[in-house]
Amino acid sequence: MEPPGNGAASYDSANQIILRWDSTASEAAREKMIFGGDRKEADLYLRAVDEIQRSMESATLSDDRSKANFAIQIAMARLEDEFRSILIAHSSPIEPDSLLESSCSSSSIGYSSRSASIGMSSGEREFTSFDFGDESPLADELELPESRRSSCSYRSMSSIIEIDLMPPDAILDLRSIAERMISAGYLRECVQVYGSVRKSAVEASFRKLGVEKLSIGEIQRMEWETVEVKIRRWIRVAKLCVRILFASEKRLCEQLFCGLGTSTDDAFFTETIKGPAIQLFNFAEAISISKRSPEKLFKILDLHEALSDLLPDIEVVFDSKSSKSIRVQADEILSRLGEAIRGILSEFENAVLREPSRVPVPGGTIHPLTRYVMNYINLISDYKHTLDELVVSNPYSRDPNAPDMDLDEADGSTPLALHFVWIIIVLQFNLESKSKHYKDTSLPYLFMMNNVHYIVKKIKGSPELRVLIGDNYLKKLTGGYRQAAMNYQRSTWVRVLYCLRDEGLNAGSFSSGVSKSALRERFKSFNAMFEEVHRTQSTWFIPDAQLREELRISMSERLIPAYRSFLGRYRSHIESGRHPENYIKYSVEDLENAILDFFEGIQVSQYLKKAPH
Repeated sequence: MEPPGNGAASYDSANQIILRWDSTASEAAREKMIFGGDRKEADLYLRAVDEIQRSMESATLSDDRSKANFAIQIAMARLEDEFRSILIAHSSPIEPDSLLESSCSSSSIGYSSRSASIGMSSGEREFTSFDFGDESPLADELELPESRRSSCSYRSMSSIIEIDLMPPDAILDLRSIAERMISAGYLRECVQVYGSVRKSAVEASFRKLGVEKLSIGEIQRMEWETVEVKIRRWIRVAKLCVRILFASEKRLCEQLFCGLGTSTDDAFFTETIKGPAIQLFNFAEAISISKRSPEKLFKILDLHEALSDLLPDIEVVFDSKSSKSIRVQADEILSRLGEAIRGILSEFENAVLREPSRVPVPGGTIHPLTRYVMNYINLISDYKHTLDELVVSNPYSRDPNAPDMDLDEADGSTPLALHFVWIIIVLQFNLESKSKHYKDTSLPYLFMMNNVHYIVKKIKGSPELRVLIGDNYLKKLTGGYRQAAMNYQRSTWVRVLYCLRDEGLNAGSFSSGVSKSALRERFKSFNAMFEEVHRTQSTWFIPDAQLREELRISMSERLIPAYRSFLGRYRSHIESGRHPENYIKYSVEDLENAILDFFEGIQVSQYLKKAPH
């Protein structure tokens, strides 16, 4: 048969070709695909379709127009089947390791894998499995030279990586068919077939990537430990989906449909991607509206940072009017994540203020609340740059029970810096309340010294936290634990040192002699008081070795010189009497050794160890 030309003969020849491949009338036509065989046959069929369309446009009689219209309907049904067949043949799901390879290889050579094929053999692959571990590499900075950009390319974002989803000959065939279907008014059918097949391929890729089809309610009912694992996975998978999978789907639509009609490539892309994209972002949406609690803050911050980092790529990939809802959804999720972060931070401050435990920690050591709060804000400080953008309010007087304290001493002028200082203020306020539950009058001071010293140490150990708190407030905190140490020493040792005074030891009002009975009572009082302090305070605990040593030294500097001097002045008066060992029980060295028992958190014998004389 000769190829169609002009005139009635050309129309008849074209019509015969169309009817010969009518799958509703011929079993042979049903069993064979035109585009699966001889290329000449496929080209002949396309020219026949073109001829019928031209005949429709030039037909003047309704009879001729009806015949041409009937032929076009048969041709479009056939082309729809061919279109579907080619799509299915070349719509395998993307293997996860192929996505990772594209990311890694593009990163190493410095340009986008716009022309990289996913059909590489296993021998060509650097990675043979896809690992969702924390060390999985992702290309974040890639550059595409101008010479490698398609004329239909939409992107200039260096983080986006595009891979070829179909071979060139399949793209050429699909584009040729789509052009005929669209020009004949079968855009809707073309979009539906394309979207159905490619959406199935994307969903299959999702399954291989581990993207679960979960409702928002199902996600919110999960244990948080399970959700944490899923957040880590989602962050990595979302980057791959947006920057590679969705971007490559958009490129395929451009290759197939760009220039065939106004925004036709956009219609095909939206039909394919909208459902999977909503499924992907529903996970982040579920987290953004979930119940708030302090332990969720860090993963929500991770999610916020990841989505914020991904948003420019989302804006590029979903830049059309029909995919606007996806951009809006991502923006709204990011906004709600920000609200959740601010809300959790506020709730955390109130929880620190109201933490209700009343049982004193043994030995005045560091309270679990202090450890928890300082470790918590230390971790928060790693997110300083994100929080600087999110925290815009000042933390004044959120709670009627909050301490009435001035934040002027805080260096930080940013709301975030004020929030960090405020958390420490309310922590100290709570600790002061807890210190009142100790029965011993000296232990509250040791407790506050331990806890404020721990706060200072944690701040100094974190560069980010130190910048946020500022040197002025850090100096105030340092002064706070030093003042607590001084208060402890006054509370404990004033009574003991009072026994070593000279007043009241004279034999009489006008005598310069020493009353031995008064002196004996003075030594007995000193021994009893020191033994009680030693027995009690050896069970108290200062966890920081340096602070413990500093306080012992300070105690020694108060006690030892006073005892040595008192002993030097009055030893002879006691030793000249009966049973001096009952009154001068301890040497200076004995006391020095006894001081080493203090603040070890260990019960010691009620009797001091005496050094050999």
